[in-house]
This record gives sequence, structure tokens and C-alpha cells, in this order.
Amino acid sequence: MGLERTSVGLDVHARSVSAAAIDGVTGELFRQRLVPDSQVVIDWVRGLPGPVAVTYEAGPTGFGLARALTAAGMRCEVAAPSKIPRPAGDRVKTDARDALLLARLLRLDEIVAVRVPTVAQESARDLVRAREDARADLMRVRHRISKLLLRHGHVYAGGEAWTGKHEAWLRGIGFPGSQRAGTQAAYDADLEALALTLARRQRLDRQIAALAADSEFTAVTRRLGCLRGISTLTGFALAVEIGDWSRFTGAGIGAYLGLVTSETSTGQSRRQGGITKTGNSHVRRLLVEAAWQHAPAYRVGPTLQARWAQAPAAARVRGHVGNQRLHARWTQLMTRRKKHTVACVAIARELAGWCWSLAILPDPDG
Repeated sequence: MGLERTSVGLDVHARSVSAAAIDGVTGELFRQRLVPDSQVVIDWVRGLPGPVAVTYEAGPTGFGLARALTAAGMRCEVAAPSKIPRPAGDRVKTDARDALLLARLLRLDEIVAVRVPTVAQESARDLVRAREDARADLMRVRHRISKLLLRHGHVYAGGEAWTGKHEAWLRGIGFPGSQRAGTQAAYDADLEALALTLARRQRLDRQIAALAADSEFTAVTRRLGCLRGISTLTGFALAVEIGDWSRFTGAGIGAYLGLVTSETSTGQSRRQGGITKTGNSHVRRLLVEAAWQHAPAYRVGPTLQARWAQAPAAARVRGHVGNQRLHARWTQLMTRRKKHTVACVAIARELAGWCWSLAILPDPDG
């Protein structure tokens, strides 16, 4: 439990802030509705009996208020919304009641806080998520093009799709005739969207590569690259999204990423379901995609050797052991006739632990 006299809960929205404060000495309750300006909030909090601790829920308003409160010398906890206990019978939900609940939980030290990134870390995260959005947009526009062509009887049979040869085939398709002018216009618009999305993804890839080569995430990115399936883009995204790897353990990081089995047990009955899928969905997807790369036989090819050349010797040794272990584990699961999807998630969970072990390796350069 914190040593602060007053606990403050804030329900922060884009256009308003509902505040509630509890004086731990007198039991007095303070309420106020504020404008969403950091300085206004700080001035109100400073007028309370000190010292003061503040909390609010993580959400779309970001971490600017938390940084401002911390800079002003106040302890601020950004609460994880999914970890806030709410009574099942409480059917009245207002901003004022939410703020009071946060203040009470902070007083009882029941707030599960999220990590507040620095401005530089948040900037890198914005870049990684913009690249993720471009990937999703590209997948959607490709799907639209393929299904439009399928409806009109055009099916590509010249090999793998979305290669240079395939794109040349796409550009050669037309829908002549006045009755098909609408289809031609729609097809041209989709091809234009495809070109623009590809250009946007390539531009973001170059910016990520530049940051991965020279930033605070460079060392971790290069160590993670010692594992199969983790390219520079993937390693940088993992480094940025996780941030402080020392918060976890090798066994616990899988639970944080939602890669562990859900369970409902009571009395003598025990029922396990699918994975929990909690935590960072972007990191979970990256690890599952990387896990598929451990199914083929393990050989150290030129791509992996190039990544190893940029990493410390201890990371190379650790990565080599991890690659051997993960492939052997995949082979064992296949021998037991596990479904490929189930095996892949199991490998992803173990891969998260190997990533953690590489990320926390000390930097030989200090």
C-alpha cells in the first residue's frame, strides 16, 4: 500500500475528466468535474491534502496525463481496464462512480498497472502498428481483387500468387464493353489501392529498418534475430511492443501474451479450453507466424548467418540451442499426432520464453 495521504481516481474522456479523491486521514471525499487539460488536473490535485497518488484507466486518451503527473512529482498508476474488479450486482455505471471506484482501489493497492512507455518508445510503437495496419489493408485489397476476378471467371494458374508474374497477369485483364464499364472502374480502383498500399508498406519497412539499425531497440532486435522466423521487422516489433522484458519470466511471458490454456475448475472437475488470447494480440500473431518456421529441418542458412553476424556470441549460442530445441519439440508434437495449429501455438508459447531469454542477455558493450 502506498504512503500517500490522498488517493485520486480519474475517469478520463476526450472532453471531460471526472475526478474523485479520498483523504485517508479524515475520510473526506472530494469530487470535481474538470476539463481534459493536464495542467488543470495537476492544479486541482495539488490543492488536495498531500502527498497524493493518482490513477486512471488506460485508454484512447493515451499516456500524456500520466507523464505530466509524474513530472509534477506525483505517483500515477495507469490501470489495466480488464483487471479492474467490478461487483456483479452493480448495475449503475457513471463517470463519477467509476472515478470513485478507482480511488478506492488505489487506496487498497488493488490497481494492476500497465507500463507507461517513454515518448520515444511510444513513437516506435506507433510506427510498428502503422506497418501492421498496412499489412492488414494489403490483405484486404488483395482479397477484394481475387474475389472480383473469380466472380468474372478469371483464375490465375501460373504459379504462386502476388509475385511479379502474377501482378503482370493482373494488369493484362480488362473488362471491355459499355455494359462492363462499372466493373472496369471498380477493378482499376482496386489495382490503384493495391499499388498505393504496397508503396506505403515498403516506406514503413524502410523506416523500421533504419530504426532497428540505430535506436535503443537495436541490441534487443539483433539478439532476437538469432532465432528462426524472427526477421529484423519481427524482432523490432517484439522489442517495441514488449518494451521492458525484465517485467516477466520465461514461464510467465506466455501467459501475458495469451498463449496459455484457459481453465475452468471447481471441486473435483477440471476443464481446459483454448488459449486465453489476452494481452498483446500483435505480439501473439508475430510469434505464431514465427513458430511455423521451426517445422522444417533446422539448417543454418545464409539469412540466419547474416543475422548472427550482428549479434553477440552469447546470443548466437543461445539462439542455436533454441532453434534446435524448438524444431525437436515440433517433431515430438507431430509424432504425438497433434493438430498442426495446436502444435504451432505450443511452439509459439515456448518461443516467447526463448525470446525472453535472449532479450535479457547483458549487452557485452555495456
